[in-house]
Amino acid sequence: MSDDTSGKRHANTFKDPFQRPSEQMLASTTGGFLPSQKSLKGIVAGGLTGGIEICITFPTEFVKTQLQLDQKTGATRKYSGIVDCVRQTVRAHGVLGLYRGLTVLLYGSIPKSAVRFGSFEEFKKRSVDHTGNLSSQKKLLCGLGAGVCEAIFAVTPMETIKVKFIDDRNRAQPRFKGFFHGVGVIAKESGVGGLYKGLTATMLKQGTNQAIRFFVVESCKEWYKDGDSNKKIPKPIVGCFGALAGACSVYGNTPIDVVKTRMQGLEASKYKNTWDCAVQIFKNEGPRAFYKGTVPRLSRVCLDVAITFMIYDSFMELFNKVWVTE
Repeated sequence: MSDDTSGKRHANTFKDPFQRPSEQMLASTTGGFLPSQKSLKGIVAGGLTGGIEICITFPTEFVKTQLQLDQKTGATRKYSGIVDCVRQTVRAHGVLGLYRGLTVLLYGSIPKSAVRFGSFEEFKKRSVDHTGNLSSQKKLLCGLGAGVCEAIFAVTPMETIKVKFIDDRNRAQPRFKGFFHGVGVIAKESGVGGLYKGLTATMLKQGTNQAIRFFVVESCKEWYKDGDSNKKIPKPIVGCFGALAGACSVYGNTPIDVVKTRMQGLEASKYKNTWDCAVQIFKNEGPRAFYKGTVPRLSRVCLDVAITFMIYDSFMELFNKVWVTE
């Protein structure tokens, strides 16, 4: 009887004779939270996507950040608009001046995109129903989770560094001589905690960003496929879905983006916290200040999200052919 019971326990422990014991042990000791192969594909594809995308769209990010940091009003404002910002920058620093801070954002975009897509794939894998579909609520939650993960593990420190680099350009005598010198100065003056200024606002921004974007894109894909999971979506159509998702996210959370940018600028010390920053902006500059940089952000984000989803889908299709996991 005891031998029989022992044999049953042994059989239950190794249900699949073709699964290696080492894999079973890893799965059991981690509670089943090892990233799936699809999630690993998402991490690699996302990282490659992030590096390519930021090289294409960075000038619009530069202009958006400059306009958001321009806190003066009326005739005392440094820039009168998008064109004037581009004109002044090119006149003073040449065309390459529009790429100031690219290195910083490139270092951050690769892990940011990797974390975003990898975590979304993992959340999605754990949330789909028996037919492989996500409910509307779970689309939002998976996107929100992906955004929060990227805010904590990649976006906040790199965005803080990027904003300080761009803000440093506005000084009469810029202090940062390069990426590593600038990071060293920031870390020395602010400490590691200084790199996480605006974490709350960044989590709100990235969380709502990705919740809106993944919800729109996933919903559009479901609509296009119309129940046929094997139906392929042309890349230009994916790009259109991405552009729509980007526009929705811009109008949904630009006020959060403005607060985040102020909290990460060189004058962030004048704000007690994220809420105090929002209150001061409202009191001193009015509600319209929360939508500063909306137009350049809109053009950048629509292009950004469209390119991102097209490139990501292309990499995933390639990986599914050469990286067999089933």
